[in-house]
Amino acid sequence: MAESFIAEAGPGLRLREMPRDGMREVFVTHVGATLGSLAATAQHLGNSRSARVAAAEYFAPESEAADPAAACALLRGTELPLTWVHGGAAGNGLGGAHLRAVAGASVRLLILAGRVVGLAVVGPYAVECTLTGMHASDTSASPAQQARLTYERMEQALALAGLEFRHVVRTWLFLDDILSWYGDFNRVRTAFYKQRGVFDGPLPASTGIGSSNPAGAAVVAGAYAVQPLTPQVTVQAVPSPLQCPAPQYGSSFSRAVEVVMPDLRRLLVSGTASVGADGRTMHVGEVSAQVARTCEVVAAILESRGMDWGDVTRATAYVRHPEDERVFAQFCAAHGLTELPVIVAQAVVCRPDLLFELEVDAVRGTRAEV
Repeated sequence: MAESFIAEAGPGLRLREMPRDGMREVFVTHVGATLGSLAATAQHLGNSRSARVAAAEYFAPESEAADPAAACALLRGTELPLTWVHGGAAGNGLGGAHLRAVAGASVRLLILAGRVVGLAVVGPYAVECTLTGMHASDTSASPAQQARLTYERMEQALALAGLEFRHVVRTWLFLDDILSWYGDFNRVRTAFYKQRGVFDGPLPASTGIGSSNPAGAAVVAGAYAVQPLTPQVTVQAVPSPLQCPAPQYGSSFSRAVEVVMPDLRRLLVSGTASVGADGRTMHVGEVSAQVARTCEVVAAILESRGMDWGDVTRATAYVRHPEDERVFAQFCAAHGLTELPVIVAQAVVCRPDLLFELEVDAVRGTRAEV
């Protein structure tokens, strides 16, 4: 367990705070959050904890897209780095928001084309950069063209902080109508990575999931990048003990990536589904078995790095069918995971026969282990 965490719980709310050398991190998960409550939470973090939101993810009901101008007005003046995608229908209990905030560190807003797209945090050991809500400015281009433009836009945003794409250790990719062009997307990603030398180091961990967005873009992306300021900071790919490497079947990402600094270890587990060691889908048509298999794989990755579910600071579960949320809830209840900081969102997994996917971030303070 992560002894350095202070946990608070409320209705649908999980908050954890972790002290670091010269700074603090605050992780918030708010199940069922609205855009208004998201803005209020960001303001509360600033007022009560002197913390600046470095990244926010909002899995919204599609009804909020009906009047995006009115919705965005709720965020005016917050300068909130935000990824906003659809997470379910209004009233089905799915969706919510994740926030990661920092206090005590030097921060720099990243503004591209007049819009806040991320935050760079300068700590004692590394520059940590988050990008949010990235998409092509030309949403009339083909999905493959938009994917390429999105990667180039992320590269431009990273440059504002003095980073390159090789510093990216984690991506989140929300593809509208994913099943119609996921192969094209993978080809675009692989080509971009080859051109930028990303294969020379550990591939980023990643989630590629099917979800639409208010911008009407073919893909909306987020990223987390790390530029070490000292040799004590290391980044390494972490294999899955129970699955083959994703590039084996054409997807250019690592199953997980671990970032080690003198004051913490951060494990970023990619979107994980019921896939076997041979790369094939397991338990076709059996959502309960797919949930169990997925969680088994994630637990094995955590255990391989000396962590467990108690170290998780952020989790997102994706269900193909809204009614399957109860299957995951039943699994969590049966395995002591009811306090997991998780949001469940409705989304399409990258294969037609996959019904469930789970991603987690986990953090453990290295000082507590000495």
